[in-house]
Amino acid sequence: MKFSRMLLWSALLVAVVPQAWAQANSVPSQPHLLVKGDASRKVMPDRFVVKVALESVDMQTDIARRKVQVNAERIAALFATHGAIAETVRMDNLSIAPSTRYKNDEEVFQGTAVSRDMEGAFETPERLQAFLAELKASSEVQVRTATPVYSGEARLRAELKAEAAAQTRTSAKGLADAYGAKIIGLYTISDVAPSFAYGVQAGSWPSANGARDFYERGDSLDRVQVSGSRVAVSPLPAPGELLTAAPITYTENVYAIFLISDGN
Repeated sequence: MKFSRMLLWSALLVAVVPQAWAQANSVPSQPHLLVKGDASRKVMPDRFVVKVALESVDMQTDIARRKVQVNAERIAALFATHGAIAETVRMDNLSIAPSTRYKNDEEVFQGTAVSRDMEGAFETPERLQAFLAELKASSEVQVRTATPVYSGEARLRAELKAEAAAQTRTSAKGLADAYGAKIIGLYTISDVAPSFAYGVQAGSWPSANGARDFYERGDSLDRVQVSGSRVAVSPLPAPGELLTAAPITYTENVYAIFLISDGN
């Protein structure tokens, strides 16, 4: 059998570290199989982050510094009291700079501004809520929450890539066998869509369901890209309200080009 056109469909990526992936900027001139893979998983966040910005302004620098120091010690104590994860608690160095404001179009010196940022994360939204309930905010203590995160993200990505490795080989072999072809080597893999002339670009690939219909309904997850859609916790909960967070979805897209030959 002679192959005059490229076989194109969904499959999963070979598992390698992202830094090692070559970007498939072109396709080979010899017969080849171009496949795309997709794997995703939803997880609940387990790190609920809060950030506190401390700043005091005074004509006497040392007074401003001492105010910031007192507030920093108070916040650090609250982190400890409410069980913040020790390795996530961070306190930046002091920043000292002149403070000015405009009055009647004239810049007026107000004193020295001393500032310091702090950050910490809790394992549950309930602990974060308890921390916020006890934290007294003011013009010198500004607080905000950040997007919840999942601490096992790196491990999860590795697992998705491991799944993708096995499924890619199975899917590519199934496509080649269906056309009486033989896979003779891997040309390139990438997490960036290749640039090619026959029309399919990133975002217009067939769905995973279509791939299963195409070759005997294999149960592969068909595509692999790590991205995340996350929902932030409410920064200021109402009385009696619990902070909540939606699941985080991780998805990976990858592209692999296999060289093929006539199986005869």
